[in-house]
Amino acid sequence: MEIFGVDIGGSGIKGAPVDLDRGELAQERHKVLTPHPATPDSVAGGVAEVVGHFDWKGPVGITFPGVVTSGITRSAANVDKSWIDTDARTLLSDRIGQPVTILNDADAAGVAEMTFGAGRGRKGTVIVLTLGTGIGSAVFTDGRLVPNTELGHLELHGHDAEKRASTKAKEDEDLSWGHWAHRVQKYLLHVEMLFSPELFIIGGGVSRKAEKFLPLIEHVRAEMIPAQLQNNAGIVGAAMAAAEA
Repeated sequence: MEIFGVDIGGSGIKGAPVDLDRGELAQERHKVLTPHPATPDSVAGGVAEVVGHFDWKGPVGITFPGVVTSGITRSAANVDKSWIDTDARTLLSDRIGQPVTILNDADAAGVAEMTFGAGRGRKGTVIVLTLGTGIGSAVFTDGRLVPNTELGHLELHGHDAEKRASTKAKEDEDLSWGHWAHRVQKYLLHVEMLFSPELFIIGGGVSRKAEKFLPLIEHVRAEMIPAQLQNNAGIVGAAMAAAEA
């Protein structure tokens, strides 16, 4: 079965039909840049462009970089603040003319990784972290998701953690892999202190280069592995949510 998935990020909006039997993209994804300012109306236009590229008709799953409850977006860390308390499900459904399911981006990526990727069959407490424009998190206990955890906004040394340890922070400050890995290490140790997971799955686009930084991280007791679906996890998870809905 194929369902369409869209992943709204701070830098790009990407989507594709997803083969839900295999947990893989059924076609090469299409991506447009996230508009700035990333208002509800402008982002909806980007989503419509991505869906329209495939002339898709049918349910669409969409991720959002913030808290989502019952189709309402409740936070907006890396998009325009006008998203807060927006009925995103209705807005996006009206814009693309198809039924929409919307959920937190890291939750979508996490569900995909736990079903088809690095977390498949893993029990206990597993935390999926997506390192990108911000830091998204998905927390699982024996395979069950605790939604909207937003652990990227934990305070770390007086800063929002994602402002120090996201991929964007690495790029903006031109940090070496070693310097950045040290920041990620501090963040992981803080999260580990709070949740004592058995496993960290490190996702986002930077997971393609896991060999450059994961071996540099020390003192974390939990197992650390890169995500398998990498930057397609959000698209796959979005499609899974639409199929379930």
